[in-house]
Amino acid sequence: MKMYKLFNKLEPYNEGYLKVDDIHEIYYSESGNKDGKPIVYVHGGPGGGCGTLGNRFFDPEFYRIITIDQRGCGKSKPFLELKDNTTKYLSDDMEKIREHLKIDKWVLFGGSWGTTLSLYYAINHPDRVLGIILRGVFLGRKEDSDWLYQKGSDSFFPDLFEKFTANFTEKQKENLINSYYEKLTSDDKEIQKKYAKQFADFEGSIVSLYPRELSEEISDYDLAIAIMECHYFYHDFFMPENYILDNVERIKNIPTIIVHGRYDVDCRPIGAYLLDKKLNNSELIFTIAGHSSIEEENTHELINATNKFKKLFK
Repeated sequence: MKMYKLFNKLEPYNEGYLKVDDIHEIYYSESGNKDGKPIVYVHGGPGGGCGTLGNRFFDPEFYRIITIDQRGCGKSKPFLELKDNTTKYLSDDMEKIREHLKIDKWVLFGGSWGTTLSLYYAINHPDRVLGIILRGVFLGRKEDSDWLYQKGSDSFFPDLFEKFTANFTEKQKENLINSYYEKLTSDDKEIQKKYAKQFADFEGSIVSLYPRELSEEISDYDLAIAIMECHYFYHDFFMPENYILDNVERIKNIPTIIVHGRYDVDCRPIGAYLLDKKLNNSELIFTIAGHSSIEEENTHELINATNKFKKLFK
């Protein structure tokens, strides 16, 4: 069977900043077909940014591809700003950019945290969503965050979890998100960098079925992933507990394709399964892969999903 590969790197035909309030300017780009059908890439993290991969899952001859760097990360300004950085604000930013670009309805394409934000946006703006493609579903419940950063993932990666917790006392280990939040919001930039690298390396080490080599450099990406993720985890994603599953009724008939790695330790397959069970117009595909969108089977099924969704526009 032919496996779909990422499309070639695309340069935007339009990019810019939208000032959404007194603090934040949100970077967005458009690439592909100017007259194509709109699809928006909703990146993960929080803090991941779109980078150079955000527009490579879509047929550039068919789709008008929109990428958005969420508040505080990627090219959006100011970098690492936590003030007024909540799930609702991120969703509102998406809506403002949709209006700014004069798009009536679009397809949402979200991975990891991007699934959480896509679902939150769709629940609040169902009339603006033509379809949803999700990879690595994360429902944003306490059990999901506890699994990743407290108790669960350590059963699969005990050696890496030991490094993740190494610089904390036994008392501090009782609530690792709180302990990391204290370090990552420190005024001491060296402490912030040290713990950001430790935080980002742990997640970066568990997202793929096969080990990935991590740089020893402390990058802006490491800082954004660690600080933004911890900010959202610490504040329970700025959502009531079980918000998505409790409100999924509003989007149950929107065409949805879910791709989830069978061996995803970062975001457990049970989340995708529970979501799919509550939707009327959903297809769930389990892959022989982990969490990462660039693992071969995940990439193939995501591009296959974007090809299937071409029919929504006919």
